[in-house]
Amino acid sequence: MKISLHIGPDLWATTRLQQVLDAKRRQLLRNGVLFARTPGARNHTRLFMAVSDPGAVDTLRHNRGFAAPERQAQLRADVTEALAREVEASGAGHLILSAHQFGSSLLTGSELERLKAVLAPISDRVEVIAHLDCPARMLLRQYIVQVLDGRMRPLELELRLADCPDWWAAALADRPRARPDQGIFPEVQMAPAWLDYPALRRHWEAVFGAGSVRFRPLEVAALCREDVTEELRTCLGLDAQIGKHEAITAPAMPSAEWMARARQFNDVLTRLLAQGDHRVSRQIWKRMLGDLRWPGSAMQAGTLASIAARFAGDLAALAQETPALAAAFAADRPLARWQEAETTEGYRASQHLLAALPRIEKSTREARAADRAANGADVAGLSRQAAALMPQLAKEKFAQLRGGPFAPHNRLGRVNEEELAQAFALAPARRLPPGSSGNVIVGCMKNEAPYILEWIAYHRVIGIDSFLIYTNGCADGTDEILDRLQTLGVIEHRDNENWSGKSPQQYALNQSLKEPVIRQAEWIIHIDVDEFMNIRCGNGTLQDFLDRVPEATNVAMTWRLFGHNGVTSLDDNFVIDQFDSCAPKFCPKPHTAWGFKTMVRNIGAYEKLSCHRPNKLVPDMAERVHWVNGSGLPMGDEVKKNGWRNSKRSIGYDLLQLNHYALRSAESFLIKRQRGRALHVDRTIGLNYWIRMDWNDHRDITIKRNLPRVRAEYDRLLADPVLSEWHARGLAWHRAKAAELRQVPEFAELYDQAMALRLTETERAAYALALDMET
Repeated sequence: MKISLHIGPDLWATTRLQQVLDAKRRQLLRNGVLFARTPGARNHTRLFMAVSDPGAVDTLRHNRGFAAPERQAQLRADVTEALAREVEASGAGHLILSAHQFGSSLLTGSELERLKAVLAPISDRVEVIAHLDCPARMLLRQYIVQVLDGRMRPLELELRLADCPDWWAAALADRPRARPDQGIFPEVQMAPAWLDYPALRRHWEAVFGAGSVRFRPLEVAALCREDVTEELRTCLGLDAQIGKHEAITAPAMPSAEWMARARQFNDVLTRLLAQGDHRVSRQIWKRMLGDLRWPGSAMQAGTLASIAARFAGDLAALAQETPALAAAFAADRPLARWQEAETTEGYRASQHLLAALPRIEKSTREARAADRAANGADVAGLSRQAAALMPQLAKEKFAQLRGGPFAPHNRLGRVNEEELAQAFALAPARRLPPGSSGNVIVGCMKNEAPYILEWIAYHRVIGIDSFLIYTNGCADGTDEILDRLQTLGVIEHRDNENWSGKSPQQYALNQSLKEPVIRQAEWIIHIDVDEFMNIRCGNGTLQDFLDRVPEATNVAMTWRLFGHNGVTSLDDNFVIDQFDSCAPKFCPKPHTAWGFKTMVRNIGAYEKLSCHRPNKLVPDMAERVHWVNGSGLPMGDEVKKNGWRNSKRSIGYDLLQLNHYALRSAESFLIKRQRGRALHVDRTIGLNYWIRMDWNDHRDITIKRNLPRVRAEYDRLLADPVLSEWHARGLAWHRAKAAELRQVPEFAELYDQAMALRLTETERAAYALALDMET
């Protein structure tokens, strides 16, 4: 097997290439090329953390709970085993691994030897690829990344190093030792040794062999274009065409004054931390630096002309070997020597530090509580079962969450769920103007037979006019039910068996934009069959909500996650009636809890429809776009271009929420575990998923006010003998499948583990956070 090891070292360029590799993952695999997932979803940080020197604790290992040598050793064993297993299962002949930290932070021979040992069971045919630019431009981008990570030393450090005969050795000699409690991490504070490109090559070839390293030109404009995949084909030596990818705009450089303010703040904060009385989490630190954002002109690479000149001879030799590098190595026009920007309006870093002290002291208390948890001390508030079952990192997260601003609770909004019990009245039939398909749901299904009729009936009675449903891989009667509903004029059904690309769901959404029912829609809504639009105002219809937000073009319908509610068996009862225990309304952690799906007014403002939201905003339409949340309040520009979850600033459930019944009964969960997901087809759903989704701490019965009118529509549909027969068959198939899975040891163990797990809301949030950090 051939292994392509992409080592960065530039953060932005590596991230861009990883985004493309991720989008083309399935297509690559069909051509025998595996972009691995087990070492990290995109950036293979788990592999990086596993092989770094035990004493060289970086920000990733510190933040993700792998600072202790024994924890890192276990991670290395896990990554080695999982990666080998993934490669074997894929049947691929070419493995791609990528992390900018490989090139920027693996700076000792021992680290590369560990990396080689992890890869050895797979193959010893390793090609190392780095994308390089003019050193002055690379340094400028690296400096910005470091400052926003806590760097306290100005660029004078590198400008002085320009006079050293051996840049690599001088940079390593000046490398500080890791002191996480004081916010000191080597990769953040040191000069980038890897700017010495010949030394970088010697470093890697000393372990992976002469000729194993290949340099490619880093061209920002080229990586932004749709044909960025051609660079992937060239640098990875791929034979197959993998198509174009969405073009992007190069990120704007931050202002020079913002970087000066941030660097000076880092300096005074680091001095405070050195006294040993305070601790600051990386998240809080980054947030404080973000608060210092300031407008103005950006730093220019021409001010670092001495850096470009320092390496000019090396660059010329490399360009002679590889002519394609010549253009990338061309230096910017020399400017006056770099000096840190002057700060304006009386900025004093020490004054900002004083203003931030309450946040710093709070972070200190949370860190000390996490320390107590890490040292095996009893964690205040942790239940006995959670103390026995939760991993150490989850206990530390619990200590940080408890009593903090991200601790979950139900004190949000104006709606008291227990008071909303009066049934909604039947709504008059909607009459659509000629040529309009009205409010349209487009969805994807796979083996959902027992749940289809309730879901269709529910959304019809609240004001959905049309449905466009795609299916693939169904064996339980789902296709037959949908075909019959199409015959009856209730929905439109499309076969999605021949999907291609990243996922069947995204392929279907791409195809849906060609359909008349979507083109003629007033509102387009993409939700799944386990999601119900819960309108909590007026008579509970969609129009009741829309009347309250007449200017809205996009509605972020935020999930409320509903647990299994103690229901173990798969019954033929309404989902919305069986399951009414749920997550608290205030639940900013983990990230899935406040995920949303989007209702989109069909005004042509976006070119693409994706799982959670529309994408590719048409520039000329930007001013017409107005997002609101589930309370009908404006969200501003927070999610106008990207994002799929709410923040503490934008959350709202008062008028509309999306009830998300991801588990349903425990037996239904087993079937979902066996089936896999529509969006992420190569991921499993195990106990981790149950931990993230089984929220049972609070009760929300507001959707039950729809039960009488849903029952009337459901009975009307079920009166059709063909539908009734296929619904019964589907239910029988699922019951038989659940019984079958209960006899399989893997699923029987999963069922028992899920049933035994009892966590409070804060314990669940902490456990889910720890799982997110370790995957």
